[in-house]
Amino acid sequence: MIPGELKPILASLVLPPAGPLLLALLALLLARRHRGFGILVAALAIVATLALSTNGMAVILARHLLPPMKVAQPQDLRDVQAIVVLGGGVVEQAPEYGAAQPTGPTLNRLRYGAWLARQTGKPLAFAGGIGWAASGTDVPSEGSVARRVLQEEYGLTPRWVDDRSRDTVENAQRIAALLRPAGVRRIALVTEATHMPRALLAFRDSGLQVVPAPTNLPAPLERPLLEWLPSGPGASTNRILLREWLARHVARMQPEPGFTAGLP
Repeated sequence: MIPGELKPILASLVLPPAGPLLLALLALLLARRHRGFGILVAALAIVATLALSTNGMAVILARHLLPPMKVAQPQDLRDVQAIVVLGGGVVEQAPEYGAAQPTGPTLNRLRYGAWLARQTGKPLAFAGGIGWAASGTDVPSEGSVARRVLQEEYGLTPRWVDDRSRDTVENAQRIAALLRPAGVRRIALVTEATHMPRALLAFRDSGLQVVPAPTNLPAPLERPLLEWLPSGPGASTNRILLREWLARHVARMQPEPGFTAGLP
């Protein structure tokens, strides 16, 4: 197993819900010798798991873990030379369509990128291959799926497609290499708001000037009471926020070029 393949495994063990629940189990084992301390740590871990399953906590975390950012409108992109959309995974088995499809995050990014491209007339690029967490090497690449969906559903053909990168750093390096011969230096970057800080670092390190075009900014979704009850969207957003925060710190500590992405 190469180092990159370890990243999604380690992330799954550290991040909620597995991380806090494993801590609770460890604390209960410790309680056999240090009863009070073990039970206290286990209780705190369970409370943390519940809190990190609510969208209310996600909104609070976003305020502290994400820099201020705003959505990009067409008038903000007058000076950019291309719009770059980052992949966020594919659904390999989609029998209702008879072909692999973008995941929800990828589709959100594609839709926003296509809208910006139509509104501005700027050329479109897509970066995404087969991620480290993919089930195998025979999975369709994000780039191939994105190219098909853009053509069939939006009537757009991306001018540049990187379909080999496996993580954010490789996204930046490979798309920069594709854009360089065309003289493209200033881009609009489309990805999730939670992913944007790490993506900005990677793309700026690759020599590109970047205008952020974030999607899916964390925000309240339901009535106040429901915001503080566990939910699928709340758990997912909290996990992504912590994952990206962890990935940024891991990236700063990694000296080896092949592992600087931190997490996929």
